[in-house]
Amino acid sequence: MPLRHRFGRRFVQLQAGLILYGASLALLVRARLGLDPWDVFQQGISLRTGLSFGTVVAAVGALVLLLWIPLRQRPGLGTVSNVLVVGAVADLALHVVPDAQAWWLRGAFMVAGVMLNAVATGMYIGARLGPGPRDGLMTGLSERFAWLSIRAARTSIEVTVLAAGFLLGGSVGVATVLYAFGIGPLTQLFLPWFEVRAPRPAPPAPAAPALA
Repeated sequence: MPLRHRFGRRFVQLQAGLILYGASLALLVRARLGLDPWDVFQQGISLRTGLSFGTVVAAVGALVLLLWIPLRQRPGLGTVSNVLVVGAVADLALHVVPDAQAWWLRGAFMVAGVMLNAVATGMYIGARLGPGPRDGLMTGLSERFAWLSIRAARTSIEVTVLAAGFLLGGSVGVATVLYAFGIGPLTQLFLPWFEVRAPRPAPPAPAAPALA
């Protein structure tokens, strides 16, 4: 899709999606019922280094982006925005949202976090301004190695970061399972709401009448 096509709407939708994505991470952290694989890993690094969770989210995103170079992937505006916005918003939201204490509130934070994450994913993917660093790594590996499907690439990456995050002390729990099984179908549900479609090509001009 040409970058200029409905750029204003797409840019606003992208930024709104990334802001909601960062907020969804904060809700899952405060629920204390587990995180998605990448955030288990990032929380583990945060616990080990003393860096804020959002700082680690941004730093890991930037490092993953470096892996795009040998895979010959080209970042888009959405890719760079993902690195800059999500971690910053997550830290801001963590300063505002306290830890949930009551079991029902922890459950509500968990469900709201997963649902909000799916909506946010649909918004920033639907803007079609470039994938996030982690999504681009998955698709880049699949394109670079013909024998590796996208599903296999994603599973391999997420199992690896989940195991590493668990060893580092990241939170694994019921929310990890809910996210693993729910995020795909929920994103598929919400994506059509936000997808900006490419302009249709103009119909060919009618042929000039033949001269007698």
